[in-house]
Amino acid sequence: MKYLATEIEIEGVDWSNSDAILKEEAKVALSLFERGLIREMYFDEDHCAVLILECQSKTEAEETLQQLPLVKAGMIKFEIKELKPYTGFSRLL
Repeated sequence: MKYLATEIEIEGVDWSNSDAILKEEAKVALSLFERGLIREMYFDEDHCAVLILECQSKTEAEETLQQLPLVKAGMIKFEIKELKPYTGFSRLL
């Protein structure tokens, strides 16, 4: 199943001296991408992460995101929504 994960920034987070954790975040994200758990990665216009995940369940999607260093450190969190196939074309048949 596919899941849409949208980053939610946590207010009051001190982003100074975050170079090391951001580098680690990129390494872990690459590993999850290589394993096929993260299928697509974007930043939106506010520079918040938008991810498409391929997981067996919403629980697995949550556990996948918990591996990210910024999530572990409590600096960001994600809203997760399951994506379902579009069925609107059936109205034309």
